[in-house]
Amino acid sequence: MAVDLLKRVEEIQAIGAVPKILETVAAMTGLGFVCIAHVADNAWVTCAVLDRLAFGLKPGDELDVTTTLCEEVRDTARSVIIDHVAESTQYAGHHTPRIYGFQSYFSIPIFRTDGRYFGTLCGLDPKPIKLSDPVTVSTLHLFAELVSKQLDAENRQQATRSDLSSERETAELREQFIAVLGHDLRTPLGSIALGADLLALKLADPALLPVVERIRRSARRMASLVDDVMDFTRGRMGSGIGLTRRRHDSLHLTLEQVIDEMRGLHPERVIAASIPDQLCLDCDPERMAQLLSNLLANALVHGHAGTPVHVDARQDDGKLVLSVSNEGQDLPPEVIAQLFKPYWRATSRPGSEGLGLGLYIVDQIARAHGGKIDVRSNAGRTTFTFTLDNVQPASH
Repeated sequence: MAVDLLKRVEEIQAIGAVPKILETVAAMTGLGFVCIAHVADNAWVTCAVLDRLAFGLKPGDELDVTTTLCEEVRDTARSVIIDHVAESTQYAGHHTPRIYGFQSYFSIPIFRTDGRYFGTLCGLDPKPIKLSDPVTVSTLHLFAELVSKQLDAENRQQATRSDLSSERETAELREQFIAVLGHDLRTPLGSIALGADLLALKLADPALLPVVERIRRSARRMASLVDDVMDFTRGRMGSGIGLTRRRHDSLHLTLEQVIDEMRGLHPERVIAASIPDQLCLDCDPERMAQLLSNLLANALVHGHAGTPVHVDARQDDGKLVLSVSNEGQDLPPEVIAQLFKPYWRATSRPGSEGLGLGLYIVDQIARAHGGKIDVRSNAGRTTFTFTLDNVQPASH
């Protein structure tokens, strides 16, 4: 590969948000293949890819640019969006869909901020999918703009570490986009969940119930991701994590319900809990449940398989102490210092699910309640402890 093409691949690979951008585009559109490509006069090269179709491309792979529709996007500086090739008067007989076997397709131009053309954000699938909806089109263009902003931000950061203004502008664009995306995804996610519930009631074939349950779990997972990014955006844009505080006289039941739910999601793991009865607190119980759920999810992902996760709570001397601990590799101080930063995950723990927002949201919930989160990691055990002072004891 030519040096210039390799540099373009490295530029995109250096953008940490790109994998999540591709995952979100795939989830939003339903396409099985999404990628970012650099498109030059005589070259088309994959820079980043999400491939659930076994299409076969990986970063650095090249295609003959004349066989792609990205060549048309490059020459016209206009997007190409196809819902159904077979029904398209313009593309039904085009050689590109015939070569690559797709029916639905999009290609959005990516420009550098100085106006130079870089390539495209593109995706395809062998089945027809409605992509030309105005909200979908607008969101895809926002993603392409986000890649453009991130691309140039990364280049400027390498050139000079002192220039932070452009990075700040990029962060604001990302957060505004996340807020819009999170809001727009709630309605279709609700429809998916409702549809799955209706299917479960009406299915005559029990063999199809696992499929419906997978749809339910996927919808819940996506809803959880949307909630995380919405919480993050509210915190970053100044409004902070919202609380609805009230005197809650059965917080122990709320915490036990979270533990039971996590046991159901991870039946192969042991969660040992010690939670006293009559756990009373002036708090937002839903946020407290979210705090424990995020801590448990973190412990289950990063703890050694086959070892238990421990949840302990106590309320005495005007203080609530809630801790979650797991066995595993000790965390060095430099990692602990980064744990509560948004979108951060240890490089030694690749492949974990989520957006890297779980512990950030835990910290924000703790702060909003006037409490704090501490982390200890030694002798093969890592413990996250939430502490809240000035707690009234339970009345008997």
